[in-house]
Amino acid sequence: MFLYQLLNFFFVASKKEEDSKYDLSLYKRGDLLEVPRTLFTHFGIYLGNNRVAHLIPDILPSISKNKSAIAKMVTNNRLLFGVIAKVASVRVDTVEDFAYGSEIKLNHMDKVCGQPPLDGDEVARRAEKLLGSVTYSLLWYNCEHYVMYCRYGMAISYQTYQFCTTVRKIVFSRMSAYLTALCGVCTMFYMGCVTTLTVLLTVFISFTIWMAA
Repeated sequence: MFLYQLLNFFFVASKKEEDSKYDLSLYKRGDLLEVPRTLFTHFGIYLGNNRVAHLIPDILPSISKNKSAIAKMVTNNRLLFGVIAKVASVRVDTVEDFAYGSEIKLNHMDKVCGQPPLDGDEVARRAEKLLGSVTYSLLWYNCEHYVMYCRYGMAISYQTYQFCTTVRKIVFSRMSAYLTALCGVCTMFYMGCVTTLTVLLTVFISFTIWMAA
């Protein structure tokens, strides 16, 4: 009993009944909704009747079989642990639960993506067809891949691309090459292992980073 209460404390959101602050008349079936969530933007497909299909990491189904608890709004704790465990699901929530209190952008990706959106009913059908548990990958299959496939027919993620580009600029930079060479030299002298192999290895790694920069 105590364990169940503890899980509820960390992973289940408590909500008060309140009027929706979102104007549902703005949304049509097949619209793409996006909201800020943790460090990234979260995406979903509006199905109509205050329902949003979205792919979201969630640890709770892996540690509990309480369907009523799982059906509640996915909190940030549940989301972050789901990302780490790589478990997620495509589920349907209300607009309020999907937005998690944030402002909703409507079809913003239409301005970014060069591909025209599919018909709204087709978008919604694709979104509904993929409902259920999925294996989550922050880089290769996240909520943006899901909605991009549903609305534009191609599973890509601009967030992932920007993230990888930023990491590449940091890792494969001239400064990284300098630091790698310096760390290699310092390590060799500190460990007393200045050999042909360690020198070649340090030079090779530093040179590879330099050429990739």
